[in-house]
Amino acid sequence: MHFVTGGAYNGKRKWVKKHYPTASYWCSAYDGAKMEPPVEGEDHYVVVVEGVEHWVGALLEEETTLSAVREKMAKGVQAWLEWEKENDKRKLIIIGTDISKGIVPIEKHDRMWRDGVGWVYQDIAEQAEKMDVIWYGVAQQLK
Repeated sequence: MHFVTGGAYNGKRKWVKKHYPTASYWCSAYDGAKMEPPVEGEDHYVVVVEGVEHWVGALLEEETTLSAVREKMAKGVQAWLEWEKENDKRKLIIIGTDISKGIVPIEKHDRMWRDGVGWVYQDIAEQAEKMDVIWYGVAQQLK
C-alpha cells in the first residue's frame, strides 16, 4: 500500500495520476463512494482510495468515541489490504488530505474530527509500504 497525503488542493490526485497511470478504479469519498474493496471478479489491479478524512467525519456522526471511529476505519483499511494481498498484481494507493495544520478548531466536534483523522493517518502510515507527502505538487517521500 502506498499512502499519499498533503494539504487540500496541493496536487495529490494529479501526482497519483502521473505515478500510477494504470489506476483503473477510484474509490472516492468525494463522489459518495463507500470505503469498500471492488466486487470480486472485477479486473482492477491499481486502485486509488481517496477522501479518508470524509469517511472519518461520517463515522463521527454515527459513533460517540474516537476509538470506535478509529476501530471502524482500521477494519475498512484492513479489508483493502486483504484485497491487495490476494493478487501480486494488485496495488492499493490511499490518498488522505492533511487537516492537522493551522489553528485548532473551537468546536469540540471539529477538534474530534481533526484528532480522529490524525490517528487514522498514523495507523495507515504504519501499515504503508510507501508514503509520500505532497505540498504544492512536490512530493517528499517519507517511507
